[in-house]
Amino acid sequence: MTTEDSGAVVDQRETPTVAVRCMSSHPTRAAYAADLAQTLGLPLVEDADGPYPLLLIVTDDRLELLQSGSPEGPTFCEFADGAFGYRRSQPLRRELLARAVGFKGKALHVIDMTAGLGRDAAVLALLGCRVTAIERHPVVFALLEDGLRRARESDAAGSLAERLTLVRADACDYVDALPTNALPDVIYLDPMFPERTQSALAKKEMRLLSLLLGGEEDADRLLDAALRTGCHRVVVKRPLHAPRLLTPLVRVPPIEFRGRSARFDAYFTGTNAQGGGPLS
Repeated sequence: MTTEDSGAVVDQRETPTVAVRCMSSHPTRAAYAADLAQTLGLPLVEDADGPYPLLLIVTDDRLELLQSGSPEGPTFCEFADGAFGYRRSQPLRRELLARAVGFKGKALHVIDMTAGLGRDAAVLALLGCRVTAIERHPVVFALLEDGLRRARESDAAGSLAERLTLVRADACDYVDALPTNALPDVIYLDPMFPERTQSALAKKEMRLLSLLLGGEEDADRLLDAALRTGCHRVVVKRPLHAPRLLTPLVRVPPIEFRGRSARFDAYFTGTNAQGGGPLS
């Protein structure tokens, strides 16, 4: 696993939102919490009281995001155990995501413009794809990096981390700077959208991320930047019945891969951004 870090800090000038709290007695974890708070420009607090709706918790084993005063548990990245561990044991080639990106057994290079907590990027890596996962928010990036650290140390998920490269950057700026001879096989994006599942866990995570990130209104900008690269295949995850994203570069409807609660819209540069030519 490699990472590229822009060194950005969390902007909390208007309303303090996040603080770091260490809940481990291990000196190394306490030192990590202090370094993390300094790196992100966040306050380091000793208890849960204070003007911080969200706490970034350092435990003995992992990094967690917790809503202060909420009875719900924390959110964290997990690629080795739990629900994702079970998912890893399933035939991933049958997943709709694999079909949408055009995976047919050959390893692809995929850029995920909206890594978030990394689940889709991890599925693609488990399939054998080489994935560049981009996340611009420093707190989400820290959670993602911690999850991949633990995956790398796991016998079950170690190979996953070796195929993931993490980049902390604005995804549009990143793909705009890609040279033509370095384009991936697929650019993937999953813009934040209203809760799309009945899973209580997913609802909790979506609420926490909404509190942290606020409204995300740049989905059209992300798609426009992806298509502008000339990448052959651009895939967008959407709620099942949501309208398609709008961009001047789209000339024909995308191919849809529909599931029970979400769909994947696949755009091809041969008929959109660059015009002409058949779909493939």
